[in-house]
Amino acid sequence: MRRLLRWLLPAALLLAALMLGVGAGSVAISPGETLSILSAALRGEAAAGSHAVILLSVRLPRVLCVALAGASLSLCGAAMQGLLRNPLADGSTLGVSSGASLGAVLSLAFGLRPPFWPEGGVMAMAMLFAFLSLVLILSLSLALDRSLQTGSIILLGVIFSMFATSCISLVTAFAGEKIKSITFWTMGSLSGSTYRDALVLCIALVLCGGVLLRFAPELNAFSMGEEEAAHLGVAVRGVKLTVLIAVSVLIGVCVSIGGTISFVGLVMPHMARMLSGPDHRRLLGASMVSGAIFLVLTDLVSRTIVSPMELPVGVVTSLIGAVAFVVLFRRTKGGRAA
Repeated sequence: MRRLLRWLLPAALLLAALMLGVGAGSVAISPGETLSILSAALRGEAAAGSHAVILLSVRLPRVLCVALAGASLSLCGAAMQGLLRNPLADGSTLGVSSGASLGAVLSLAFGLRPPFWPEGGVMAMAMLFAFLSLVLILSLSLALDRSLQTGSIILLGVIFSMFATSCISLVTAFAGEKIKSITFWTMGSLSGSTYRDALVLCIALVLCGGVLLRFAPELNAFSMGEEEAAHLGVAVRGVKLTVLIAVSVLIGVCVSIGGTISFVGLVMPHMARMLSGPDHRRLLGASMVSGAIFLVLTDLVSRTIVSPMELPVGVVTSLIGAVAFVVLFRRTKGGRAA
């Protein structure tokens, strides 16, 4: 019963956050009407009225994308913190977020598209550059350290992030009239998300998230150190490469759809760890739920606090995350995981 309650409560909180996300806004829709519209849509019935159009065509796909992106980013952060044994790590530690952002900015500024997916545009370039960034960082790490020590990966990831950020600034300077859309995108926003975007995020989360959840016991072993993990029978190098690739692909998809959204993968795993404990078999799932709830509520704040205007959600997450991270840093006494 205790285990059942442990999962029912987060699920109920997530459902409540989703209902609040689709019902609240510049045009308020009551919970009863929200349930009625959603029930009619599930039955295949066409719901009439402006509220139905707003909820089904605008808010629902956006909230689904926000929840999936929050779950993905938080899951990546929890996996990276366990793999690298560093409480300050998240998915962007590898520099993959910066690489994906660089690819997306190049597509936005100059209309670049890969020949194998010309209609993909920003998404294709972000995913391509995320993968190329991972290949570059791991290749350099392997050349410098055949054992792929986490310190080498982190250092090269930070250096690459600085390089990619400089390149983004250079591209922005030559973007001309597209500089406004590029600047807004780099702040992180999921406005205008579609059901297709939600489907892509869902597929990426199921595939890559499934890989990360599969390696939860190995991440527990990594928390004791790589040598100890190897003594326990963990294929250290293979597991590390697999987790890094899964994290990179998932981050690339999130960045391609929502832009750069900071602090979700850094702060939310710590919050989840306080509730679920350090066991990654529970922590990874708790991180997904907490990340989804956090980003849904943050997105709601971003589109209502200065209504009818809208703030980029990445700005709000950075403001909240910075304060939360300082509090967490003090609670963990010098940065050790809670």
